[in-house]
Amino acid sequence: MISNPPISAPQNTRIDDWQPDVYCRFAQQRERAANDLLQRIEDVDPGVIVDLGCGTGSITRRLAGRWPLARVVGVDASPAMLAEARGIPSSVEWVDSTIDDWTPDGPIDLVFSNAALQWLDDHATLLNRLVGWLSHGGVVAIQMPRNFDEPSHTAMVETIEAGPWRNRLIPLVRRRPVARPDWYADLLLPLVRMVDIWETVYWQVFEGEDPVVAWTSGTALRPLLAALDTNEQAHFLADYGARVAAAYPMRSSGVTLFPFRRLFIVARR
Repeated sequence: MISNPPISAPQNTRIDDWQPDVYCRFAQQRERAANDLLQRIEDVDPGVIVDLGCGTGSITRRLAGRWPLARVVGVDASPAMLAEARGIPSSVEWVDSTIDDWTPDGPIDLVFSNAALQWLDDHATLLNRLVGWLSHGGVVAIQMPRNFDEPSHTAMVETIEAGPWRNRLIPLVRRRPVARPDWYADLLLPLVRMVDIWETVYWQVFEGEDPVVAWTSGTALRPLLAALDTNEQAHFLADYGARVAAAYPMRSSGVTLFPFRRLFIVARR
């Protein structure tokens, strides 16, 4: 279980870059899905690996540890996250780039991405591109959250529509950036030799006040709060916090249960 300090409006109104300390508050829960994905990658001895959206690099270093002879590249567009990644010595090559802009210099044996591709549009074009990078027998392994129809996310839209910031924030809303599993299966089956797709709902157990706000403030709330000034951020968080507290009430035992759905894809060319 995780104990979290209360969430208040950020002191700095510029929060467009990722904040490693906020994101890593739930490192154990966030990395569990990445580890589950990693365990399903079998029968591959990659010479070149890329981790798209590598963040602070904890999983990227795990990839390098599992395949110590491979060339491992971590790609991320957040200077703050990459600064954390580079702070720990490793053999990984860290690249400051968006996923859309980065292009490999040759075939890749393993394309890995944990909780990053949901930020990108046009997944049909994106996945065709990633599969096109693969060597013969190469693998794409992806995990994306698919919790967008749950109160943790629908309460954001409700808070936006109820406030004076509506016109500014509505264009930032990503209502369903991740499609159903069968959509990805239909897309990938003509492109690869093997597809393994599954979903898992993690029933996360949190301690402390406002744990769901703490969780989303490290990810989905970021672009919304970045568009508000400090005073607006405080009012937005108060409204949103009340909504998610009603949806995910603290139990009599003092913990909050937070179910979170994730989609996994492993495809071999």
